[in-house]
Amino acid sequence: LKIPTESAVERGKYIAKKTIEEYLKKYNKYPESVGVVLWGFETAKTYGETIAQILEYIGVRVIHKTPWEKELEIIPLKELGRPRIDVVVTICGFFREMFPNVMELLDKAFRMVAELDESDNMNFIKKHVMEGLDSGLSFREATYRIFSSKPGTYGNGVKYAIYASAWENEEDLKDAFMFWNSYAYGNGVYGDSAMKSFENILKSVDLTFNKTVSDEYDLFGCCCYFGTHGGLTNAAKVISKKEVKTYYGDTRNPDKVEMRTLNEEIERVSLTKLLNPNWIEGMKRHGYKGAGDISKRVGRIFGWSATTKEVDNWIFDEIYNTYVKNEENKEFFRKNNPYALEEIGRRLLEAYQRGLWKTDENTIEDLKRIYMEIEGDIEDTYGDIDIGEFQGGSIDIDMSWKEKLKEKYFYE
Repeated sequence: LKIPTESAVERGKYIAKKTIEEYLKKYNKYPESVGVVLWGFETAKTYGETIAQILEYIGVRVIHKTPWEKELEIIPLKELGRPRIDVVVTICGFFREMFPNVMELLDKAFRMVAELDESDNMNFIKKHVMEGLDSGLSFREATYRIFSSKPGTYGNGVKYAIYASAWENEEDLKDAFMFWNSYAYGNGVYGDSAMKSFENILKSVDLTFNKTVSDEYDLFGCCCYFGTHGGLTNAAKVISKKEVKTYYGDTRNPDKVEMRTLNEEIERVSLTKLLNPNWIEGMKRHGYKGAGDISKRVGRIFGWSATTKEVDNWIFDEIYNTYVKNEENKEFFRKNNPYALEEIGRRLLEAYQRGLWKTDENTIEDLKRIYMEIEGDIEDTYGDIDIGEFQGGSIDIDMSWKEKLKEKYFYE
């Protein structure tokens, strides 16, 4: 009930203002809409920083009557000094279950702003609501701004498609994200199917935002991060047919709040962990589990690249040099978990085949040779067991899921 607290409000306001300043300085215009990822653990840990950030974008302040009672108040445009920025919010299942009161608070704020008597060029929420009405949505449907998976389900859909290599292009990843996440939440609304409403607001998104609040986890720590933030970014880009910028906040130190691009955050985490010799040695102490965790991180880097194209080429180069070419590290995987090394090799080959990693043919031929050696090592461990055919480094794409979605959903 205390969320957002007064201290969280101050940090959230700073993040929102910093995001707008950075975008305005670089592109000489205000973003019309921001896509924000809202996590349950982050909300609990920061007492609502991102909630306050969202309210600052749209020009609404929280009045704390008591630590447990709060009211919403519209910030006049003269005081705000800029247009009201629209926001589309994607929430995780944990947030949906833990903070229904916060969902209702945000939904109320969005509708308050949509009903203001202000011009479209100063109130982007109202502008996009009117566009929704013109496309046949009801006023309530046009004001939906909080989306998640269907009640009783968790996840984002995108991570499954990527891990199974069950996608051919960005359109496929968009379809997976939209099918899984287009359920609206708010006052009197709990998981209503709202594909058209979601599309209406996503086409106006200019940038997406997420942030880190602790070194306990980072954007390679879970596939949910690239599936949700990356999936949101890709869906907005495909639907709007324009580039969508990606920003990453950092409130690990509340006294030194920072702002980076997603590209810069990917670089930071790559250097501090995955490509850091000290971190690698620490993971080696965990044997099979450590090797598996390294492999998972490589898979998540691939996921970020697939959804956002924000992974620089040198990162894939260094993954190859560090884990595949380095004899000491390669031997560690062979002894402890050859399956993890096989997965790293396969993801590198897939990144190359999909154009996410640019490298020379000699490197790829060397990678294929090492990959076949790894598969041979794994095959030897099975003895006389008939295990059928190995992948041999091929990326087999099964798109049968998409036809099923079309039959059951898109063509109804």
